[in-house]
Amino acid sequence: MHNLWRKIIFSFLVIFPMTTMAAENYAGKKILFIDSYHAGFEWSDGIAQGVRGVLEKTAVELKVVHMDTKRNASEAFIKSAALKVKAVIEEFKPDVVIASDDNACKYLIVPYYKNTDLPVVFCAVNWDAAVYGFPCKNVTGMVEVALIPEIIKNLKKYAKGNSIGFIAADRLSAKKEYQYHREILNIDYTQAYFAKNYQEWKRMFLKLQDEVDMAIMLNHVGITDWNDRQAQTFVENHTKIPMGARNGWDMSFSLIGVVNIPDEQGTWATHAALKILEGVPPSKIPLTRNKQGKLFFNLRIGKKLGITTPPPFATISD
Repeated sequence: MHNLWRKIIFSFLVIFPMTTMAAENYAGKKILFIDSYHAGFEWSDGIAQGVRGVLEKTAVELKVVHMDTKRNASEAFIKSAALKVKAVIEEFKPDVVIASDDNACKYLIVPYYKNTDLPVVFCAVNWDAAVYGFPCKNVTGMVEVALIPEIIKNLKKYAKGNSIGFIAADRLSAKKEYQYHREILNIDYTQAYFAKNYQEWKRMFLKLQDEVDMAIMLNHVGITDWNDRQAQTFVENHTKIPMGARNGWDMSFSLIGVVNIPDEQGTWATHAALKILEGVPPSKIPLTRNKQGKLFFNLRIGKKLGITTPPPFATISD
């Protein structure tokens, strides 16, 4: 598996070789990075790190805006946030926009900028960009897919049966991902729960322990009243089945994680944006999907379940 990842990472890196243009040739060019969520959210920060890492040696002016729609999930708030970013675009006049995650695409790019003259590169759109009509003449990007089959493959090593559960925050991206797990990956979930608040999540977590043999914990961000320390203690006291996570910040509550690498999204999107600044139309840059992942094993939960041997090449979380 480790060698496979190395091959995948290498193949990704050669998709966009370093630009041959001198840094000064980007002078006067502007890129706006739109984050659907908020600064301090680990996933968003990782994508932004990838963006900045590519641009730091260029003369491109970068502006970053946050929609904050993970902590504020109402339709009214998201639409208002989209209009605020639209005003930023009109004032800043970027040469290329990088739009991260579904809400920026659904509420801003689609209604206001799809099939316009403003080039857009999206990233972290979950599973299927066709629902937004992407790609189109001015939009390309990287679709985000979770490495769920790899998580389940590792969970089965420790599960007593084959039934699978699912638990996540009650958010658009989580419901969309659940749908595509079933439709694209053909995962037959026995039970699924979407929690609005921490108390609701705890009740759902307890139910899953007796209903299935293993479970996917998608994301706790967006669950109100969440407390990491309390949740970690609760999980360690009540875990009966192996659970798997796709996000690094959920590894305190899961046995296994196969985690996407966020700066892969930002790095690819920014190289694509530079190609557009060099004159390549967005329509000539094919859509792609993320390929990188890292395997984690939670030793504390492993001990709770009587598991002392982690899978090969796993990073140990304690």
